[in-house]
Amino acid sequence: MTSIVLKNPNAVDGQTFKSMIEASLTWLKTNQQIVNSLNVFPVPDGDTGTNMLLTMQAAYSEIQNSGEIKIGRIAHSIAQGALMGARGNSGVILSQIWRGFARGLDDLEVMDSEIFSKALLEAKNTAYKGVVRPVEGTILTVIKDIANASTSVKQQKDIVSMIESLLITADESVENTPELLPILKQAGVVDSGGKGLYFILEGFLKYFKGESLETSTTKMVQPLALMEGNDMENIEPGQDYEVIVDFRPDNTLDLKQFYSDLEEMGTSIQVGEGDGIYRMHIHVPTENRYMPIDYTMTVGTITKVYIENLIDQMEQKENKKKGIINISPIEPGQIAVVVVSPGFGLSQIFASLGAAAVVEGGQTMNPSTEEILHAFENLPSDKIIILPNNKNIFLAATAAKDSTVKQVQVLPCKTIPQGLSAMLRLDPLSEINEVFEEMNEAINEVDTGEITVATRSVEINGVEVREGEAIALLNSELVSSSPNVEEACFSLLEKADLSERERLTFFYGSNISKNEVNKITDHVRTKFPKMEIEVHDGGQPHYQFIISIE
Repeated sequence: MTSIVLKNPNAVDGQTFKSMIEASLTWLKTNQQIVNSLNVFPVPDGDTGTNMLLTMQAAYSEIQNSGEIKIGRIAHSIAQGALMGARGNSGVILSQIWRGFARGLDDLEVMDSEIFSKALLEAKNTAYKGVVRPVEGTILTVIKDIANASTSVKQQKDIVSMIESLLITADESVENTPELLPILKQAGVVDSGGKGLYFILEGFLKYFKGESLETSTTKMVQPLALMEGNDMENIEPGQDYEVIVDFRPDNTLDLKQFYSDLEEMGTSIQVGEGDGIYRMHIHVPTENRYMPIDYTMTVGTITKVYIENLIDQMEQKENKKKGIINISPIEPGQIAVVVVSPGFGLSQIFASLGAAAVVEGGQTMNPSTEEILHAFENLPSDKIIILPNNKNIFLAATAAKDSTVKQVQVLPCKTIPQGLSAMLRLDPLSEINEVFEEMNEAINEVDTGEITVATRSVEINGVEVREGEAIALLNSELVSSSPNVEEACFSLLEKADLSERERLTFFYGSNISKNEVNKITDHVRTKFPKMEIEVHDGGQPHYQFIISIE
């Protein structure tokens, strides 16, 4: 790629900005897994990179075929696409950044350095206003530092030089996030959203300098436990098969060369490592499906091979969506509840309790603003209550609420048990405010336990975690790390106050066998004979158990 030379380096028009966005999208995709890995808790929900990427993809889709010359109009299209495609808290905040940026450009034809600074300041202000309780040490801090720094360099620098200077500020801001947010420092990571924003800005610079956008300068080996199979949201044309190979290198693995060779075969390349075993993940066209296996044999000893037909997986997923969940019809004037559910079994339960629409989503697969909006826009009622059931979906649900003329309320439920507890208070014929208040009370009457596998070794809140161990979370707080799932369950129940509780409901996930479920829950019944125990197939990924403590 050759360097881009602007006729006027201080006058970026709509088409140039379109190319800048495309470059930043490509660069963010290249570094997606790096951003994903910057997760505070060692749980398999490191999805900030994916959420920001999908948000940027939606933004670029709005302008991909546009010949618009005015940068202001292009920017407003970007903002609209980002809003509708926003996923997770990071994606929603990113969409607010683009919204403010577009406001700063209004209907202008070109952007010079002074206007660039004005747009960044408006982006900062809009992003902060879009969050009820802004937290420093996050993406908000990084956009603030970038915007503030722009005021001192706008007059003496052209756009390219200005981006170079702001990139230094962004890097310093990201590296300083652990000093502002103690949990980041404790976990030994920087803020993932801030890092994603850094890569977006760096993509701008790489576009102007004509540098490669396909090969990351900071390739990472992620923990083996973080790699759990394909990401159905990111399957591109030509990615017919997913190939995963576990191997033990004969010599020290040249990671840069390894990535470079794999890039000749396919896309979505990831490498994980644990206890000397490496795992290579790649998506390839049909004709290349055996090439990664043959190649890996040249660098080490293969211990396991996994090949999955992605096209077939997509078809099965679509077929599963179609028509098995029995949703009760909603009459005009009734309250319609829209729930977000991470598993088919859980979706069926929500439907049986009266949900009017179920949106697929949860950890690592946050639904977009548009998906939530579409779930209720065509319902024959203007009284809507949304149950996000995940803290990382609340902002997208709120954005959907703000994008409709219907009367919509978003319940601040952060877990599946909270959502199920709220559904028990649903009376579709009552006043929406009364039902909302009843539901809000209900979410405080249940505790939530979660059992999953640690994606890395770390010590948080006095709990020492080893990668690959079973960890327990109580109301989203890490409380223990154990050698196996059963011990993690008992450790969790010991941490929970069961003295005034009567019922435990286990929702088991797709990554645990029914035999193990029965063995564990039978032991729980033996140890807690006075507790009422229920067991349901939740079907959720990543989490062996979600436990409702009532």
